[in-house]
Amino acid sequence: MALPVRDQMKYWGVAGAVLMALLWVLGDVILPFVVGMAIAYCLDPIADWLEDHGFSRVWATVTITFFALLIFVAAALLVLPMLIEQALALVNVAPQAAQELQAYLTERFPALQDENSTIRQSLVSLGDTIQARGGELLNTVLNSAMSVINVVMLIVLVPVITFYLLMDWDRMVAEINKLLPLDHAPAIRHVAKEVDKTLAAFIRGQGTVCLIMGTLYAVSLMLVGLQFGLVVGFFSGIIAFIPYVSSILGGVLAIGLAIFQFWGEWHMIGLVAAIYIGGQILEGNFITPKLVGGSVGLHPVWLIFSLTAFGTVFGFVGLMVAVPIAASIGVLLRFGLRQYQQGRLYNGTTGRLVREAETQPDTDEA
Repeated sequence: MALPVRDQMKYWGVAGAVLMALLWVLGDVILPFVVGMAIAYCLDPIADWLEDHGFSRVWATVTITFFALLIFVAAALLVLPMLIEQALALVNVAPQAAQELQAYLTERFPALQDENSTIRQSLVSLGDTIQARGGELLNTVLNSAMSVINVVMLIVLVPVITFYLLMDWDRMVAEINKLLPLDHAPAIRHVAKEVDKTLAAFIRGQGTVCLIMGTLYAVSLMLVGLQFGLVVGFFSGIIAFIPYVSSILGGVLAIGLAIFQFWGEWHMIGLVAAIYIGGQILEGNFITPKLVGGSVGLHPVWLIFSLTAFGTVFGFVGLMVAVPIAASIGVLLRFGLRQYQQGRLYNGTTGRLVREAETQPDTDEA
């Protein structure tokens, strides 16, 4: 005899509450496992492809792990030091940029020479504020990252956890499939497939888009000689999952820096602007449709809210699980809406009469 709906909701609610409590209590402890699971999920299609081409699961996992570690070490040794150096330089140059902006505005608007002017005081303090807050933010991020993601976890735990999860991924999915409640197994499998489809499109597809666009912007800006091109490109790549916002924010930052660096060389400033316009055209018409496809079911506002809410409540672990949970909630809501539209609460007597009328033979034609 199946459990009543009220009891089922109670048990599922308790399971959800336990999951949130574990995220809250364990936090940093489960971080390497969450990171490893996310990486294994992204790499599982590659392992499946290698299996289809004659590799065993073990050798497929070993091959993927070797190349992934090789890429990670190369990026850490070649890119990360330059990125940190440019970020620190950008924070330190902010006061000078603010002073140049103040001199330019004062020349164009002599009224700003008044020392008691609010705008003048704001411009004077702008550079120092950016430098202080920017340096504080950068140090906080670096210190937090080093306290949470320590060297041992990066070098040992995450690769090891990822290796074992990737090797046993298909078997774990099969075991979980066997444990599904029989009365609801078909519905759960349907919802799980929708969640997997959404996550695959967003995490794997959109993640690849972020990597491509970040690399494209960084390399292009560095080739044209923009002083902080790597930082701007990295920033644009991180937020590339938000349509149009990445190009707008990244473009404004890049063009603003280009104005201070290439003042008077309008063709260089135009070249920086053309990079972002061309990047937006390339991303919107070719890269995103090819890698992501149509809508992934995650509205940018819902995504930003999820990242903000989970990051605030659960810290870095919350940021890691925000997208999967947001995708799952979105799929469940759409599934619930479909069930509601098929139920008696939505259709009532009117819906039943309409369906009966649609199924009746047309007496006029008869």
